[in-house]
Amino acid sequence: MPRPFVFINSAMSADGKISSILQEQVRISGREDNARVDLLRAESDAVMVGVGTVLADDPGLRLKSKDLRMKRVDQGKPEYPLRVVADSLARTPPDANVLGPGCLLAVSQAAMQDRLEMLGKRCEIIICGEERVSLPQLMSHLFQRGVKRLMVEGGATLNWSMIECCLVDELYVYVGPMIIGGKEAPTLVDGIGYRCDFPKLKLLCAKEVDDGLLLKWSIRKP
Repeated sequence: MPRPFVFINSAMSADGKISSILQEQVRISGREDNARVDLLRAESDAVMVGVGTVLADDPGLRLKSKDLRMKRVDQGKPEYPLRVVADSLARTPPDANVLGPGCLLAVSQAAMQDRLEMLGKRCEIIICGEERVSLPQLMSHLFQRGVKRLMVEGGATLNWSMIECCLVDELYVYVGPMIIGGKEAPTLVDGIGYRCDFPKLKLLCAKEVDDGLLLKWSIRKP
């Protein structure tokens, strides 16, 4: 199945948490890492998050750097990468920052029609899957519309689902100099977890950034 090159980018604490037990955004990255993330977005055709991230953090997913936006335009690309939300039941708030022109909401057939009508006024909507969004189907759709490089920015549930479906090529993780703790706090990858046949990673790069460590892995295919 043709699909985009997919990489996950995330920041976590030294104990592997991407948020606190309050399920609210925690600033883990510093200025240098934030600039790195903006560049990764600029070099991608689309940026994707799950609805949990939308509800918890309300991200805009747009480029902050004017220079990077103008560089994309000079290259004949849209000013911003396509913003994609995987939202099986169309729970995205109608005033979410991610919505607007250039936003694609992927839902399942189980989403309520009134929610779709309301959200359809602010973004493009596609249906992929019956009860939940079919990520392989979504990847195929994105590839067909010209997305060759997809950046996934979480959260933990979407990260798990993408890896479980063998849809991820590389993993970038900034490990920040802090401890968050809490057994209920989300980790880099949640979900039901593997019992065996754990995906193997190959370390491509380890670099000191800000006061933390940036790790880059490729995911070896089973």
